[in-house]
Amino acid sequence: MKSLNVLSAFVLSLTATLAAGPVLARDTASHGGAPKVEPVASLPAGATALPRHIGGRALAEGTDGGFRRQWPGTYVETRFTGTSALFRVGPGDVSLRVSVDGGAPAALVKPKPGVYRVTGLKPGAHTLRVDTASETQAGPSAFGGFYAPVGTKPLPIPARARQIEFIGDSHTVGYGNIADQAAFQQTCTTAEVWDTTDTSQGIAPRLAGRYGADYQVNAISGRGIVRNYNGFAADTLPQAYPYTLFDHAVRYDDPAWHPQIIVIALGTNDFTTPLHAGEKWATRDALHTDYEATYVDFVKALRAHNPQAYFLLWATDMADGEIAAEVAKVADKLHAAGESRLAFLPMHDIAFSGCHSHPGLADDAKIAKALGDYMDAHPEVWQAK
Repeated sequence: MKSLNVLSAFVLSLTATLAAGPVLARDTASHGGAPKVEPVASLPAGATALPRHIGGRALAEGTDGGFRRQWPGTYVETRFTGTSALFRVGPGDVSLRVSVDGGAPAALVKPKPGVYRVTGLKPGAHTLRVDTASETQAGPSAFGGFYAPVGTKPLPIPARARQIEFIGDSHTVGYGNIADQAAFQQTCTTAEVWDTTDTSQGIAPRLAGRYGADYQVNAISGRGIVRNYNGFAADTLPQAYPYTLFDHAVRYDDPAWHPQIIVIALGTNDFTTPLHAGEKWATRDALHTDYEATYVDFVKALRAHNPQAYFLLWATDMADGEIAAEVAKVADKLHAAGESRLAFLPMHDIAFSGCHSHPGLADDAKIAKALGDYMDAHPEVWQAK
């Protein structure tokens, strides 16, 4: 279990990140293969909207393919033939990764709203992708769509046959996952958390990439099934889950979203801190009972909306095994209720080398591999029933 110092640091950092997030850039644009991305004053004359494909929950905005988003890990793609393209960034603090044809990304950290141009591409067909690396609990951010300058032509965007949904907390978000714990140990500041959280390198894109699948990351750091981290007041994940944004204004409904796999990791925040006076559970046993019943009901509700899906529940062995033991009980209860397309995968020997004892990139890779190895050994997970 985390030490009290680490717990306190996590609470302070999370609280500050929810409020605003720091202004800190990480320059990856110099990496080999990264595209050149630069702001321009406005769209050039004759520019036209390009088609786009969104991965993740989004609320359409405007007429040129723009949208607002708040859940982490959102990505948007377009295809074209030409040597350059443009995109518009709207308001809202966000850290983006811009890549072309699957190459190394250029980082745009808290970019100012406006138009950005991607240049220096070889003539021919290209796929342009913008990933959201940061978590933005404090408020949504906006993307204003892709555009083709004169000479660039749109191409169709092939549909992906496979879809995977990830539901979870900071482990699924990728909180502090690119941190070098040896450099600052357990003292990650709010700025360092912002700078070292990269959902685009986390568990979800790793596993989805193994299968060429689209994915959603419906996760919020600090949230649990019935209890948030250290008992702080906010929506639990099941309470926030039904909505497109965190404001409860619009319920999420996308008839094109039918994930064959739903991966869930929840319980870290329910159990890694002691109960406090004034919380609704008088004992740990009462917390366990509420957690198990609520988790079972959550999966049953997901099943009602996703009759084709296979569920993978996973948990680390943090909290002296309490989390994994509780998730195993949830899986047993669901199996006993007749749920056959569900498995529980405990994750062992996780280094927790990221900020505030969170999984690092090597841990993300290990967890994604374990999930994928199970899926490869059970090909029926892709077969809807």
